[in-house]
Amino acid sequence: MRLSVLAAAFLAAALPGAALAQDAARGAELAAQSCVACHGANGRSQTEDIPSLAGQPADFITLQMILFRERIRHVELMNDVAANMPDRDIEDLAAFFASLPPGPPDERRPRDAALFAAGQALIGPRHCGTCHVSDFGGRAQIPRIAAQREEFLERAMLEYRDGRRAGADTQMNGAVVGLSNGDIAAIAHYLAQLD
Repeated sequence: MRLSVLAAAFLAAALPGAALAQDAARGAELAAQSCVACHGANGRSQTEDIPSLAGQPADFITLQMILFRERIRHVELMNDVAANMPDRDIEDLAAFFASLPPGPPDERRPRDAALFAAGQALIGPRHCGTCHVSDFGGRAQIPRIAAQREEFLERAMLEYRDGRRAGADTQMNGAVVGLSNGDIAAIAHYLAQLD
């Protein structure tokens, strides 16, 4: 398992040169066939617990799709969607979603000032801005988490903390060690409310 994760991470590290060959227009056509029903036509999910993909770094989407395809990351629906998907399709889908403007914060959940402040206070000591960059817009294989769906962020962090999810490395697992459910809810609320 660990070797498979390392192999996928190594493959993804080699992708920046391939990014020039990505075809976002072709990716839009592919997305219309299998992605937009859940992730939204504009890459902004309107479905609970389904992440928005608009504005995600292409390398991040490519890596995740490879992890799904190779069944290293386990999400049954995504494993089925990515099964046998050619690299070119994955790269074109990634180019399409990366080309879309990220959405604003989800207006269905208004900002809770106390929860927002609590999350903001927790972010700094956890050094979240080191990997996800200071505006939480992500880079390379690191996802954009600003204005992401709140319940998705919360679930992902709980899974990392509880050892039910591993990324291409163990950074996230270590970043959330010792956080309470309330801490994680506050961080998710803070991030989801960012522009």
